[in-house]
Amino acid sequence: MRRAAPALLVYAGVRALGLVVLAVWSAANGKSAHQLLTARWDSLWYTRVADFGYGWETRLPDGSVHSNLAFFPLLPWLERLGAAVSPLSYADAGLVAAWLASLAAALGIFLIAERLYGQRAGVCAVALWAVLPVGIVQSMAYSESLFTALAAWSLYAVLRERWVLAGLLAALAGLTRPVGAAVVAALWVTAALTVLRERRASWRLVLGVVLAPLGAAGYVLWVGHRTGEGLFGYLDVQAQWGNGFDGGWAFARFVGAMLTSFPSVLGGLGLIVGVCLVIWLYVLGVRRGQPPALLVYCGIVVALALCASGYFGSKPRLLLPAFPLLLPLAVGLARWRTSRVAVLLAVAAAGSAVYGAFWLNGSGPP
Repeated sequence: MRRAAPALLVYAGVRALGLVVLAVWSAANGKSAHQLLTARWDSLWYTRVADFGYGWETRLPDGSVHSNLAFFPLLPWLERLGAAVSPLSYADAGLVAAWLASLAAALGIFLIAERLYGQRAGVCAVALWAVLPVGIVQSMAYSESLFTALAAWSLYAVLRERWVLAGLLAALAGLTRPVGAAVVAALWVTAALTVLRERRASWRLVLGVVLAPLGAAGYVLWVGHRTGEGLFGYLDVQAQWGNGFDGGWAFARFVGAMLTSFPSVLGGLGLIVGVCLVIWLYVLGVRRGQPPALLVYCGIVVALALCASGYFGSKPRLLLPAFPLLLPLAVGLARWRTSRVAVLLAVAAAGSAVYGAFWLNGSGPP
């Protein structure tokens, strides 16, 4: 914890700045920052699960049905637990869970980066994750922080070959978001490579491999049983929300449409630059020899985020758990003088805070 203290202090400071700017911006617009953080968009669906359980749905004018079965259960369970043991509402319990999880995620990211590249790189990696333009989501009653914490700690356990712990954390990640499959795949690939290298499999490795998929598989099978659609029940639920995997075709058409009109052409060009940057950072991680666990995990997270067929505006948020993308940048920053790094991160933190306040005070979901 002594080694991690600078990273956690930097992270807490960046997030505090984001919350202060959000509060001021929201007050100027006659809105409640608290409501924006706890009671809009996805956070409402999570609190409804915590309050009423599964089965709530709404029918849209086009006939499609949005069911709360699309939302995995771990965050609502924590909201229910927090409300049961404290005077907090479900929404506020979810906010507290997200804040604590974001600190746990920052610590997990630090430990991975420090193990691979040293303490300075660990601090820089955490700082970069904090100042992402969509970093405000880390402070919302959403599941991104919780998932990133579980994923980072599971990957750290994999790197240390703590197979049982890694499997348990992967199972919990699978109860948090559909992309929990990325954590399972990272553990399985690393375990397979370990068996090939050592020509044996310990009982701890086998148990970790068995435990890892239980969370995601259990929930998906339960949804299939509840809907009567079997293995494809959860996919049908997501399809009603307009979500699916089409290899990025729908996203490409969305970007192409933005490029055809002047008011949106800059946004389209920005998306192209952003996608190229993501791919470049991933390739850089491959070339610099990141461990297979990080490459498998990050590759799947990026593929699912960019190649999903719906909610194009949410893709930056869906990339938040892909923290291994930041490691090459963190290594580069770690070589700079501390004063230069501090100035750069301060500017980035201010920009992130302003963008986050602007984003949440808009009409669309993050």
